[in-house]
Amino acid sequence: MTTNVVTQLQVKSHNSPDEKRRPDKTEVDIVSVGDYTIGRFSFEPGWRWSECIKPVVHTDSCQNSHVGFCVSGRLAVETTDGGRIDIAAGDSYTIPPGHDAWVEGGDPFVGVEFLSAATFAKAAE
Repeated sequence: MTTNVVTQLQVKSHNSPDEKRRPDKTEVDIVSVGDYTIGRFSFEPGWRWSECIKPVVHTDSCQNSHVGFCVSGRLAVETTDGGRIDIAAGDSYTIPPGHDAWVEGGDPFVGVEFLSAATFAKAAE
């Protein structure tokens, strides 16, 4: 098991992020603290990766690996091989590359991402 080491004391607010990404029905607020990039992801009701993010990144499915925590709302995730999970407030999650996802219900999904924030919803250069 890999052990991460933090070498400095630092705090930043997602309310004043280092970077903002705003595809359709999406708010991604990015902060970098130490050697880590952390994202607050907010998806409106009706958000679906294949409709809102696919036009930005131009891949058939989401190719990010995700590790995160759901603050509020619900998100359904389906992998290209047919696996499915439902994520709700209070859940921590991992999602491998090769999936679609969508907001379930009438409340926004808000999650904090620890692994994919550097690249999620970022246009390929």
